[in-house]
Amino acid sequence: MAQIKRGGHTFQGFDKPIRTPNHSSGKSHAVVVKVGDKPKLIRFGQQGAKTKPPRKGESDSDKAKRKSFKARHAKNIAKGKTSAAFWASKVKWS
Repeated sequence: MAQIKRGGHTFQGFDKPIRTPNHSSGKSHAVVVKVGDKPKLIRFGQQGAKTKPPRKGESDSDKAKRKSFKARHAKNIAKGKTSAAFWASKVKWS
């Protein structure tokens, strides 16, 4: 698999998010997606956000946080893999 260099990071291919915990933009992850035949770098996720994947026996407040995020960003999530909300939903909230 070809490596892609964008934004000072090396990605292992398209649609494979990586963590960027020390990035100055305040974003916690980045991903390179292919738009047409060009690569596009998308940064997403708040650094330090208290997100957890769904798990058996999780608290009601964690369920409510996940539900609120997905409702608040539903239009942007629906735009597909070129939107930061799509990747945040997939990586940080699912």
